[in-house]
Amino acid sequence: MLKTLLISFKLKNTYRVNAILHGFRQIPLIKKIFPPDVYSMTGFKVFAYIISILWQFFTMFAFKIAYFFFAVTVWCGVFEINRADSPRFFLHLLVPLTIAGAFVNNYMFTPEKHKYYAMIQLGMDAKSFTLVNYFFNLARHFIGFTVVAIFIGLDNGMALWECLMISVFGIAAKTAVCPIEMIRFKKGKKLATKAKLNVLTMLLGIAFIMGLYILPVFGYMIPLTVSYAVMAAVIAAAVIALPYILKFKEYRALNKEILNAEFVSQMDSKAVKQQNFRKNTQKNISADTGITSDKSGFEYLNELFVKRHKKILWESSIKVTFALSIVLILMCIVCILVPKEAKGINKYISNSLPYFVFVMYAVNRGMQFTQALFVNCDHSLLTYPFYKEPKSILTLFRIRLREIIKVNLLPAVVGGIGLALLLYLSGGTDNPVNYGVIIVSICALSIFFSVHYLTIYYLLQPYNAGTEIKNGTYRLITMVTYLVCYFMIYLHVPTLLFGILTIIFCVVYIIAACLLVYKFAPKTFRIHS
Repeated sequence: MLKTLLISFKLKNTYRVNAILHGFRQIPLIKKIFPPDVYSMTGFKVFAYIISILWQFFTMFAFKIAYFFFAVTVWCGVFEINRADSPRFFLHLLVPLTIAGAFVNNYMFTPEKHKYYAMIQLGMDAKSFTLVNYFFNLARHFIGFTVVAIFIGLDNGMALWECLMISVFGIAAKTAVCPIEMIRFKKGKKLATKAKLNVLTMLLGIAFIMGLYILPVFGYMIPLTVSYAVMAAVIAAAVIALPYILKFKEYRALNKEILNAEFVSQMDSKAVKQQNFRKNTQKNISADTGITSDKSGFEYLNELFVKRHKKILWESSIKVTFALSIVLILMCIVCILVPKEAKGINKYISNSLPYFVFVMYAVNRGMQFTQALFVNCDHSLLTYPFYKEPKSILTLFRIRLREIIKVNLLPAVVGGIGLALLLYLSGGTDNPVNYGVIIVSICALSIFFSVHYLTIYYLLQPYNAGTEIKNGTYRLITMVTYLVCYFMIYLHVPTLLFGILTIIFCVVYIIAACLLVYKFAPKTFRIHS
C-alpha cells in the first residue's frame, strides 16, 4: 500500500512540476530565465516541486474556507443570526449541502491525469491504486475541514465537539455514497458526476438550495437534534459501506468508464484532439440552415455568428438573468415581510458592493465568447491574409466588443436595478446618489469584463492550430483576474466610494485596452504553432 502511494505521489508531482516549468517558459521576460532544457535541471525542478507542495497545502485549506464563507458565514451577517442560533443555522445549511456535495464531488469518481497514467497506461492494480489514493484524499479532506471548521465554528458559537463531528460527517458522507454509485455502475446507469441534469432536476435543485436559505428568514430551521441524528446516521452508514468499498472487484472497469471519456482524446494525436474538440463545440451551434442576415461585410459575418451561437450567448445570458431576478425578487419579498431582516440586508448592501465584482465575474460570458470565436470562426479565417490586415482586425474587434457588451449587459442591468430596489426596500440610504451609483457601477463592471476578455484574446491569442491553450501569459492573466475578483469579497467599502472608483477604473481600462488593441493586435492576433 505504501509503495502504491509513493508511486502515485511521484507520478502526480512529476507532471505537476513539468506543467509549472512549462508555464514559466510561456511568460514573457520570465521565460528568459528558464532555458529549453529546464526540465532536466535539478535546481529548477526543486523550485517547481516546492511550488507544487505549497499549492497542495494552499488548496487543502483555501477551498474549505471558501465553502464555509459562501455557504454559511456570509449569510450569518446578512440574516443577522445571533450567536445562540449560529450552531443550528450552521448545521441547517451544512448537513444537506454536504450530503448533496458527496454525490456531486466525490474523489472516488473524479477523473485525474495521474489516475489515467497509472491505471490505464501503466496498468497498475486498479483496486489498490484507487483505495490508497481515495483514503489519502479523505485524510487531506479531514485535516483541512477540521482546521477550518474549528477556526470558523468556534468563532460562531459552536462547541469543539460539534466542529469535530462536522469533519467526521464530511468524510463519512463521501464514503457512504460510494456503494450507491458502485451499484448504479454495476446496473449500467450513469454516475452522478457524469449524468446530465434535465431541466426538472435543475429546477428542483435550485428550489431545494433556495429553500434552505429562505426558511431561516422566517424563523424555520432544521432542529439541532434532527441535524445530529442525520449526521450520526450518515457516519453509521459510512461504517457499513466501508466493507463493500474494500470488497468491490470492478475498480478497473469503473475507472475505465470515468477516465477514458475524459482523457483518451487528450492522449491521441493532435488531429484527433482537434476533431473531438470541434465536435463538442459544434453541439452548441444552431444547425438551422435558414439563418441569414441582410447586412454586409464583417457585420454580416458577426450577425451569422451570434445567431448560430445563441445557445452559449443569449440563451445563457437569459438564464442567468432569470435566476438573478428570482433571487432578487425573493430578497425583496423578505424585506417587505420580515422588517428585522431588512436591516441586515441594507447594511450588507451599503458596505459590500465589492462582493458583486465576483458576481459579475462569474456571470460574464466573455471567455466563452472568445473561445467560440476562435474554434468556429477565427481558427479558419486567420489563414487568409485579408483577415489579418490591421483595418480588418480593428473593424471586427469593435463589432465583437459591441456584441459581447450587449450580451453581458442584460444580467448586469437587471442585477443593478434589482440591487438598488433591494437597497430602497430594506431601508434606503441617506444619499440618493447611491442608487444610481449601484446601477452604473454594476453595468461598468459588466462592460469591463467584456472588454477585458476580448482584449487579452486579441493581444495574446492563446490557442494553437490544435485549439489548445498554449499561452502561459494568458493563463496567468486569467488566474490573476480570478484571484483579484475573489479577494474583493473581503473588502468592505461604502457604496458611493467604491462605485465611483469602479466607474473611473473601468473607463480608464476600456480606453487603454482599445489603444493597446489598436497598436498591437495586428501583430499578435494570429495562429500560433
